[in-house]
Amino acid sequence: MSQDRLQQSQAPGGPHHLLARCVGDWEGTARTWFEPAKLGDESPISGSIRSVLGGRFVVHEYASSLGGKPLSGIATLGHHLDGRQFTMSWVDTFHVGSDIMTLLGDAGVSDRFSVLGSYFTGEQSPRWGWRVDIEQPSPDSLVITHFNVPPGEAAQKAIEIQYRRRG
Repeated sequence: MSQDRLQQSQAPGGPHHLLARCVGDWEGTARTWFEPAKLGDESPISGSIRSVLGGRFVVHEYASSLGGKPLSGIATLGHHLDGRQFTMSWVDTFHVGSDIMTLLGDAGVSDRFSVLGSYFTGEQSPRWGWRVDIEQPSPDSLVITHFNVPPGEAAQKAIEIQYRRRG
């Protein structure tokens, strides 16, 4: 990766610019579904997204609750210039257990991108998919939607975070 290619990607319209637009302090609502069309939990959430390593990545740290119990997590997001795709690593205190989920995605468009990973549900079962869509419909709003993708089935909404910029 050349420094010129990174600078082009950080310019308006580039993938790293899309990531940089998410930087800031956020608050909002996290909704969780364990069954399709049946909301399981709704809780306040606060998060911070900061740029790291010269704008190559952003780190999203957040805190919320689920069923009245504290929940926190960290996601590192980037865009692989050679692979022409977004990347994400994700850990939290509920959804991914003791795993580090790695997700890879599309090239993105001006205000959104998606990444897809997978996880085990048990020793003998096939891996399930997990998709994360990140969209910034305006400078002061950010929507992060997670989808469960059972083997051979359509994606099902699992988490929706509706953020608004603080301050």
